[in-house]
Amino acid sequence: MAWWRRSAPSQGNPDAAGLPLIRLEGISKVFQGEAEEPSVALRDVTLDIGRGEYVSVSGPSGCGKSTFLCILALLDTPTAGKYWLSGRDTAHLSPAERARTRNIDVGLVFQSFNLIGDLTVYENVEYPLTLRGIPPAERRDRTMAALERVGVASRKAQRPGSLSGGHQQLVAIARAVAGRPPIVLADEPTGNLDSSSGDTVMQMLSELHASGSTICLATHNPRYIELATRHIYLFDGRVVDRPPD
Repeated sequence: MAWWRRSAPSQGNPDAAGLPLIRLEGISKVFQGEAEEPSVALRDVTLDIGRGEYVSVSGPSGCGKSTFLCILALLDTPTAGKYWLSGRDTAHLSPAERARTRNIDVGLVFQSFNLIGDLTVYENVEYPLTLRGIPPAERRDRTMAALERVGVASRKAQRPGSLSGGHQQLVAIARAVAGRPPIVLADEPTGNLDSSSGDTVMQMLSELHASGSTICLATHNPRYIELATRHIYLFDGRVVDRPPD
């Protein structure tokens, strides 16, 4: 079995048949500081993302890309609007259900690596698989396959603090894909990488997409944007029809 192929397709929510994987209606997000004017990160975002799509999200810095992905990942909640994931209204998910969804259904690659400093590289990648109850032998195979695919298997016994930023990013990517998630949300996943490693990561995303995963990629790189099959442009927190000038 190739490293990216899931052993069995996700059964999903039987009530979601015929619905898009992701549906946003009127999503807005406002951050309110104690002594500052409110900061509007997203404004009335309405869109669908279907199962198996490869979507790029682009726009100038501060346009709301990271906030958009955090809401999709259930790491944040909108100030207004509705978000359905696999046919479920996410406003009705308990904290435990949100965490379980992130662990099983979503692979997260964000600009902050969020590696656990007391664990080795191998243990950081293996840990989410342990939470999912995957048997030890399969955990080992998945962990090593993901580390080898990003080129850091030789560093499996090191701790994150001894790695460069680029290598930490590769470990975070390996952790995200080791579970072969049906949804991958990636926020500038190549930002800390050289061009060769960046191209390797983008090839991995293409492989996951070819196997049926839904990819949502936030990037400034025009070459990587073109790899996606659909493009979403954000400007001042709104979805716009074309890239801002």
